[in-house]
Amino acid sequence: MPALDLFRTYITGDFDNRQQVERERKNGTPEHPFARHINRLADEKLRNAPSRNGFWLIEESYYTYPDGSDKINHHLFFFEGVNPQTVRLYAYQLPESLPMAQLTHDNPALSIDFSTLQVSPRFAPAEYTLTDGQFTLHAPNDWGNGMRFTLSETIGKDRLHVMELLEKDGQRLTPYSTPIEYDRI
Repeated sequence: MPALDLFRTYITGDFDNRQQVERERKNGTPEHPFARHINRLADEKLRNAPSRNGFWLIEESYYTYPDGSDKINHHLFFFEGVNPQTVRLYAYQLPESLPMAQLTHDNPALSIDFSTLQVSPRFAPAEYTLTDGQFTLHAPNDWGNGMRFTLSETIGKDRLHVMELLEKDGQRLTPYSTPIEYDRI
């Protein structure tokens, strides 16, 4: 199976880190937020997109932190097959007319004209490499003024390990130090 097809089966679906959060609570060491990813194919939500070897995906992310605060962080991604072992990730900046909260697969009015999109200036295209049945990615991005964002992921058949590290002048701002461990629901 080509890497792109395998990756599609791995990345789409519903995931959460309930087991990780329950383990931390039981041990008295709550660190990670309770997090849910709802990942759905979104090719039908795009208009006028050029034909490419890949697929569009809406990632809906919902977080509840140990202090009780909530956060949403939704993204529009395009995943492109590069070769039999590599999938390239493109993160797209949403048009100002589309608030993040409306970028949900269940939004019946959602229709995005490709001409209103641009590849994110803050997250450079990055590549997942398939090795031993799982995909890995390490993508550092310099945001200027001492800010750096690094995405590190390991994606397998029913698990996503995701570390989004935000740093300022070398100091970690992300409130946890290890990946969020998502399991397929």
